[in-house]
Amino acid sequence: MSSGNRQVREIQLANAVFLPEIIKLLDEGHSVTIRLKGISMRPFLEDNRDKALLIKPQDIKVGDVVLAELPNSIYVLHRIVKIDKDNITLLGDGNLRCEYCTRADIKGFAVGFYRKDRTLLERTDRRKWKMYSWFWMRLRPIRRYLLAIYRRVFI
Repeated sequence: MSSGNRQVREIQLANAVFLPEIIKLLDEGHSVTIRLKGISMRPFLEDNRDKALLIKPQDIKVGDVVLAELPNSIYVLHRIVKIDKDNITLLGDGNLRCEYCTRADIKGFAVGFYRKDRTLLERTDRRKWKMYSWFWMRLRPIRRYLLAIYRRVFI
């Protein structure tokens, strides 16, 4: 598959092998597109369907979607819901429980997403994404019920 004059290859590897290499590329200043695995960012980002464009994190803030390394070399792509100095609280859009890390554990920043096999990047700094983020974060008290309805109706 080619994109313009560049060759695009898609391969699948275990996260334990794949993500440390992605982090090396990000640290070198490259941007990297990865296909998403898992259901923690449902209902808007789906397993093995959507892709994330990542860059090295700089100034992170509440609402940003980041790639973080948790204890035991577990990697998650989740939204920041709270920052307390160097302590970061993360929550996947489809999760009910928070996860915790430090600033040093934030390895990548999602610039945008290629959703539903589209070729147009939905940037996280645009109004549409910010409105969605603001709205979804405020629905947290009833998220459990919304996700249950989503699973029953759409999956």
